[in-house]
Amino acid sequence: MTTQSTARTFPDGFLFGGAVAANQLEGAYLEDGKLPSIQDVLPKGGLQPPTDEPTPDNLKLEGIDFYHRFESDLALMAEMGFSVFRISIAWSRIFPRGDEETPNEAGLAYYDRLIDAIVANGMTPLVTISHYETPLHLAKTYDGWRDRRLIGFYERYARTLFERFGDRVKHWLTFNEINAITMAPLMAGGIWTPREELSTSQLYQAIHHELVASASVTKMAHELDPEFKIGCMILSMPVYPLSPDPADVWEAKRIEHENYAFGDIHCRGEYPGYLLRMFREEGVELDITDSDREILKNTVDFVSFSYYMSVAATADPAKQIRGEGNVLGGVPNPTLEKTEWGWALDPMGLRIVLNDYYERWGKPLFIVENGLGAKDELVEVDGVKTVVDDYRIDYLRNHLLAVREAIEDGVDLWGYTWWGPIDVVSAGTAQLSKRYGFVYIDRNDDGSGSLERYKKKSFDYYRRVIASNGAALDEELS
Repeated sequence: MTTQSTARTFPDGFLFGGAVAANQLEGAYLEDGKLPSIQDVLPKGGLQPPTDEPTPDNLKLEGIDFYHRFESDLALMAEMGFSVFRISIAWSRIFPRGDEETPNEAGLAYYDRLIDAIVANGMTPLVTISHYETPLHLAKTYDGWRDRRLIGFYERYARTLFERFGDRVKHWLTFNEINAITMAPLMAGGIWTPREELSTSQLYQAIHHELVASASVTKMAHELDPEFKIGCMILSMPVYPLSPDPADVWEAKRIEHENYAFGDIHCRGEYPGYLLRMFREEGVELDITDSDREILKNTVDFVSFSYYMSVAATADPAKQIRGEGNVLGGVPNPTLEKTEWGWALDPMGLRIVLNDYYERWGKPLFIVENGLGAKDELVEVDGVKTVVDDYRIDYLRNHLLAVREAIEDGVDLWGYTWWGPIDVVSAGTAQLSKRYGFVYIDRNDDGSGSLERYKKKSFDYYRRVIASNGAALDEELS
């Protein structure tokens, strides 16, 4: 619990840091006993059809070689002053197929070294148990989370992590952006059946299995160690009505419900009425046992979420134009500027989400992804290679100012981790040219480059923000 915020700074104990995912930066996709995950056969990003086997043009196979360079990379994070670092565990490093009885010791030993290094650099480890990287064997053999047996496989995997790393890791997230499964069933649910062939009942049965697994692991964690704090992780998406027409307002609310449902179940322990109504009206039939209902009552300790953009909605069919490049859909909001990838730039939306989630669920919150993907140019300034990314500094400043306002509004917020503080391979597009980091990686989309690291201008800015506990946000940008 953080203390009351004071003017111009963040609360004492607020956690500043960064977030990454194993499949987007580790590389070493077959080293030390690891077998392929679904990410290794998604060469063009998570929203594209998979191949049967890993292909040479998949940048994720090598990532940014974090697997071999994590010590020096963590030193850069520590130089910025990080007090928290979010990582994910690659499930197929621990259980290469996913359904084995015993774990892979070499994989556990790697994460021992990584977590030890995070702690040694003064950072709190925040660990995501499953981050878009279901073992390929589970996807192809069981059709991922459509099969109830994955609950048991996931429980075995999570228990292994808790027992091995629990002396150093107290903050855990069960599934990354769990609601993304409705848009990307393979990436978020390991479902090998193509999206267009899935019925609504089949999709929500898989979602139910994930929700039961999340609640079961939450119960397990609390029994193993009362100090564990377990959070869900939601892809947040504030939806604005395109006009004050009540029909547009309700359409925005209807779309919001699609995301609220996941948080409602994690925080309240039961299916919300609006979702049950949708099931009735669309003929969705699920296998939900009495045991499942009891397990779902094991609610999370906090809610974490990603925030990148907002969307707009309208009930007018003539205006139903999908926002170009906006992976979350929605119609273009004429009041907002867009990124190079068509994502709406909306710092106020983050304040809205923080207030909305806290008022709705009454749980502590944690922003575990926020950032700007852009095409950076490596240049030389005073003999030093860098990136003059004033656009990223401006984005970071505006969003953190909105966060600070939300804290003043009374929101209990534990921390903020910028997505990809070091350039990583994009989950959605599998590009490295879509860069988020404060540290530039010399690597191109064609796989060329030295993999050398260079500090961007934003590196020093985030360092000053953290060192001043947010006071530097009020300084004029230069």
